[in-house]
Amino acid sequence: MGAADVVPGVSGGTIAFITGIYEELLGSIRSVNGEALKLLLRLNLKGFWKHINGTFLVVLISGILFSIVSLSRLILYLLEHHSEMLWSFFFGLIVASALVVAKQITRWTPGVLVAGLLGAALAYYITVATPGQTPEAYWFIFLSGAIAICAMILPGISGSFILVLLAKYEFIMLSLKELKVGVIATFGLGCVFGLLAFSHVLNWMLKHYHNITVALLTGFMVGSLNKVWPWKLTLETYTDRHGEVKPLVQQNVLPGSYEALTGHEPYLLYGVLLAIFGFLLVYLIDRFTSDSTAEV
Repeated sequence: MGAADVVPGVSGGTIAFITGIYEELLGSIRSVNGEALKLLLRLNLKGFWKHINGTFLVVLISGILFSIVSLSRLILYLLEHHSEMLWSFFFGLIVASALVVAKQITRWTPGVLVAGLLGAALAYYITVATPGQTPEAYWFIFLSGAIAICAMILPGISGSFILVLLAKYEFIMLSLKELKVGVIATFGLGCVFGLLAFSHVLNWMLKHYHNITVALLTGFMVGSLNKVWPWKLTLETYTDRHGEVKPLVQQNVLPGSYEALTGHEPYLLYGVLLAIFGFLLVYLIDRFTSDSTAEV
């Protein structure tokens, strides 16, 4: 999940889903509630730890942080110098992820199909939307945090990309760099509120409308494929907090036209092989987790 979150446009929620921990993750987040606070205030640390599934959360968060620290430089290097091959790997990974998640749908009905199409349409729209001007008032910073953190736990939607669309990515990054406590605290509170509230909503949907919810999440993954298509032509750029120019609006092109339009080698063979590798990696993870579940 940490490695996925480093890459703009790729969601850690996708990894959580294909590894079979998604519903447990939502349940653990949802358990951080009033009952947990009461146990903590009573100094019932054992009960508190068990209530919030503390071991699971600590191991997961540690893994995410370790991955971000250890892999971020490598992934960012590949993103800058070999983006075609990196995006190809993630393209194959997400295609397989969508198929794996779709297998959890036990019955296809018109409502389930519509949910899948709506999810794909929404995710696709997010990948092509152009950022606009937004206010810097505290209420909007709070809202930005709540929306971005919700996107991070949704398969197929990147929270950092949502911040770019809300025109708050650079603002938040600059606030972190300059230690603007008011902005950071407001954004953090928005993240906490959004995560706790949205985890309840998703958990309720999965319990009462499982097939429709899974179809919606599958649609998110399918729609996000537009973002991870390996061969892109940059139409608009933005300057990040380090003063580096980054792509903002891009157009997907065919590998055959890529070199003529961009002057870069398409690495088509490597791209195809890495896409297949990403696909097989998810397939093997799914087989391994399915076999482990069956044994239990």
